[in-house]
Order: sequence, then C-alpha cells, then structure tokens
Amino acid sequence: MAKELNILTGFGNEHASESLPGALPVGRNSPQKAPYGLYPELISGTAFTAPRHQNLRSWYYRIRPSVKTVSPVTNLSTNNLRTAPDDSAHIPTVPLRWDPLPADSATGVDFVSGWHTMVSNGSAVSQHGCGVHVYVCDQSMEDRYYFNIDGELLIVAQMGQLRFRTEAGVLDISPGEICVIPRGLKFAVDVLKGPARGYICENYGAPLSLPELGPIGSNALANPRDFEYPSAAYEDKEGPYEQVFKSMGQLFSSEISHSPLDVVAWHGSYAPYKYDLTRFNTIGSVSFDHPDPSIFTVLTSQSDTPGVANVDFVIFPPRWLVAEDTFRPPWYHRNVMSEYMGLIYGVYDAKPEGFVPGGGSLHNCMLPHGPDADAFEHASNKTLEPEKLDHTMAFMFESRYPFLASDFAMNGGLLQGDYVDCWREVEKHFSG
Repeated sequence: MAKELNILTGFGNEHASESLPGALPVGRNSPQKAPYGLYPELISGTAFTAPRHQNLRSWYYRIRPSVKTVSPVTNLSTNNLRTAPDDSAHIPTVPLRWDPLPADSATGVDFVSGWHTMVSNGSAVSQHGCGVHVYVCDQSMEDRYYFNIDGELLIVAQMGQLRFRTEAGVLDISPGEICVIPRGLKFAVDVLKGPARGYICENYGAPLSLPELGPIGSNALANPRDFEYPSAAYEDKEGPYEQVFKSMGQLFSSEISHSPLDVVAWHGSYAPYKYDLTRFNTIGSVSFDHPDPSIFTVLTSQSDTPGVANVDFVIFPPRWLVAEDTFRPPWYHRNVMSEYMGLIYGVYDAKPEGFVPGGGSLHNCMLPHGPDADAFEHASNKTLEPEKLDHTMAFMFESRYPFLASDFAMNGGLLQGDYVDCWREVEKHFSG
C-alpha cells in the first residue's frame, strides 16, 4: 500500500523520512536486523571518496533489495531517442529554431515512450555533456517502471500535470515547475492532466547543484529552502511488471515480479526533488547596462574547469527593467557557450514572433544571435521607463560543449526553415 506524507525542503541537505513509525534505524545505517524486516540498501550518486560537500548518497530501507529486479533483458527500439555520441547527428552551421511537438501526437503514449531528442553533446559513456529532449505523453505508467543509467534527468513541465512516483516518494509538477531525478533512481510517471508536454535535460556530467553566489552574497537566485524533496512512500505490489532502463544509449526491458518502489524509509542526500520557478529571486541592474544571463542560473553541472559549466539551467522569469540609457533586451552576441532555449509560457522579449511555448531554439558556440529586427528597433527607440516583463517564463540549457542536432530535429517536421530571416531586415544605421 502506498503512503504519502509531507514534502521535505532544502536543497542538498541530509533528509530523513519514514512512512511507518520506527522504520528508520537509529544510530546505524545497516543493522543486523532492520525494523519491519526491511533490507538496507545504499545508493551513491558520487564516488565514495568525493569531498563531503559534494558527496551524494542515501540509505533506502526497502521491502525487497534491488537485486530482486535483476532479470534477463530484451532490447527496445529507441525510436527518436538518441544519446551522445550520436553518429547520425548534424552539425548546426546557423542558428536553428523549432515548433513545439503537437499535443495531439501523444495518443496512448507514456512518459518514457514520448521522448524525442533534439540536440546532444559530449558522451554518456565518458560522463560529460548532455542530451536535450522534448516529450509529449497522455498515458500513465501503471505497469511500467524506468531508470536511467546514462544521466540525471531535469524535467521542465510546459503543459499538463505529471506525478513522479519514485523510490523516495511522490512529486507532482505543473507548468512552471521542474523535477530532477538522479541517475539510476527508479520511477514511474502518471499523467494527472494531459496531454502533458515539456523538455528534458539528460545530464551526463556532474550532478546538478546550486551555483556559487560570489559578490551577490548569501541571498538571491534560487533559495535552497524552496527545493522540495518527497517524503517516503512505498508500493507493496506483486507483478508482473515491466522494468525499462537506459544504458549507453540503448533501451532495455525486463519483467519483474513486484514494484521496485518499495522503499519504506530513507535518509541521505541522493533523492529526487522539485522546484517552482516562480520562487526564483531575480536580480538585475538598477543603473545601466544589461547583466550577463548567468545571474539567472537556477542549477549548474560543474565541469573540470572552474567557472565553465558542463550545463547550466538558466531561466528568464518575470522581472522589472529599470536600467537607464541601456538596450534592455539581450544584445547581439557570440560566445563560447552553446545555448538551447525553450519557452514555457508567455512571450520572450527578444523574439516576440516565432518562438512559441513548447518550441525551442539553438544558438551554438560562436554563432551570432540576438534580437530580431523589430525587437531591436523597438528597444532602441522606446521611452525608457520602469517596465515589468510579466507572464513569461523562458529557459536555457547552456553548455560548454557544442550541440549536435539529431536527425529528428532536422527532418522531423518541426524545424523552422526561415528562422534566420528574422535578422534579414536588420538595417545599417551608420552615420560616420
């Protein structure tokens, strides 16, 4: 029987939760006999010897150990799912932009089957880089469970409502919320309101963490207390069920005899969590000039080069613009980071046309991009008064590694072939 208790809060903290009183052993992680006849099981998301502040691990006290779900596997078709390195991928030579997946394209499709890869970089095998997918689904995973060995999953809800039933408990997300599922953790997804659509960053690299604040100080951006972790809940159900997992780009399926979500109690720091993007504490310029987008970073996956991210998750939320004598939208720019952008709702100020909720765009390393012609003219000539950008939520997966576009992204019918035309009308204003 599944039980659900209060949600725990606080990013990266050690959490403890039990769905039956006394299920968590006191003072010992692996006692000779655990309460209720449970099996202690440790899951580590980092190397055992990682520094304490980076070490992620949790003890799960479960009805059956995970070895009971090991069984012969069969290969599944990956359809439009791809994993880096992707030998069939295309090299983007210009900025690209896509329409959203049609919501009615998901008929009888669950969350795992509804992925379509757009871009990827790095390598899941060598554990760096990421894949970016879009999903659409309308069917719950009632008799199916999933886990991903290749990477950590950051799910951005754009349409509909999803429930994630995980080994650690239950999390629900709606548009404007995100959910992060650690590498290897098992889960199933119910569609509470469908069809559901959104984006997925499959992070092959270091686990996501909060960015350092530097001279910003101790407050602002994403506050740790606003991240929510599930309380322990368990399913004591007999199968047969299907278990699907992804490893080195391939999907595998096996039959299991019981639900793998049978954790009665747990404690530690390796668990799924959710975050409401409207709780982000935005900061910006109150004098002049447009700050770098790094001030909008919610989560970051660090690379081996300090200050250069494997992948950043950046948002562009509602905010006040008050800078004087300043071009307020993002300026024209080229940079070494590669950017995959998405729009959850509203209008993005630098691209009022063509960039629509559920769609996406790619501006790869050193390819020039910026506002379209109309946005530039409007921002250059408007009266600069305090202005509220409201009812908008765009985001960006930004990576140090250039993205390659999947064959589906290039030939799946979503690519806008005229995207670069948005700069065709940019005029020469030189008066020298």
